[in-house]
Amino acid sequence: MQHPGSTPFPSSPHHHATMVGLKPPEVPPTATMKFFSAGTAACIADLCTFPLDTAKVRLQIQGEVRIPRSSSTVEYRGVLGTLSTMVRTEGPRSLYSGLVAGLQRQMSFASIRIGLYDSVKQLYTPKGAESTGLTARVLAGCTTGAVAVTCAQPTDVVKVRFQANVALPDGARRYNGTVDAYRTIAREEGVRGLWRGALPNIARNAIVNCGELVTYDLIKDALLRAQLMTDNLPCHFVAAFGAGFCATVVASPVDVVKTRYMNAGPGQYRNVLSCFLGLLMQDGLAGFYKGFVPSFLRLGSWNVVMFISYEQLQRVAALARAAQS
Repeated sequence: MQHPGSTPFPSSPHHHATMVGLKPPEVPPTATMKFFSAGTAACIADLCTFPLDTAKVRLQIQGEVRIPRSSSTVEYRGVLGTLSTMVRTEGPRSLYSGLVAGLQRQMSFASIRIGLYDSVKQLYTPKGAESTGLTARVLAGCTTGAVAVTCAQPTDVVKVRFQANVALPDGARRYNGTVDAYRTIAREEGVRGLWRGALPNIARNAIVNCGELVTYDLIKDALLRAQLMTDNLPCHFVAAFGAGFCATVVASPVDVVKTRYMNAGPGQYRNVLSCFLGLLMQDGLAGFYKGFVPSFLRLGSWNVVMFISYEQLQRVAALARAAQS
């Protein structure tokens, strides 16, 4: 991604004092390195932000029309309120409910979505073009996003079910463990049940992927071109923060629909559209930005941790490889 002339002079001694993290490697990382760096970086980011994700799922399904309304439903207010209520009523482990499926999802999902982005972007870039245009970037983002979801959809369904699954008082759980969840869903709802909500999810991820990767790419490029920052941690932080915000704005509506639809029992909504319309009639446009703050807290912090880890891991891998050769 380096442009001619955008690398500052690493030889100047005063510059070294301001370097944070590893410096960009001479040899660009290979596609395989990017693939594994992206998966690992996403897992690190997930470990840091998973409770926020769970809070987001709980807040999004709150207020679904449940037909026998149980008297014991817990009300969640705000992100911190949700987290503290969950710790109080279900113990601290509930915050990480579904983590295994979440990490399985990141390994299969982020590695495709983020790790292959650069390679796919090259495919869409016309030969001899100096820099990649916006269209190629958007297309690459949509492609890797859609492919990744198709592969990783079952892990996402299981993760949402675990997070939405409030521990019942008598200790009865919907599923015993991750593997049991895959089996049960396949048995009770057919194999198609594992790909439940795949279409809204593909839509959401193509959109989020563009929101995240393309904005990250563009902001980082702009900063480097204007020479406001060098290709280092502070620059990655700013770009990732911007990417997280854009992604949240675009993704929130699709996300609320996706969460409700995936968590719905059989026959609750005829299809995605009826879920969308039901939400619009019940809550108005504001309903689509339900849980915007937890979404942003999560996507923002997730992106910052992920992109910074990703950039550093790629450098570690490239340096390790250079050291071997």
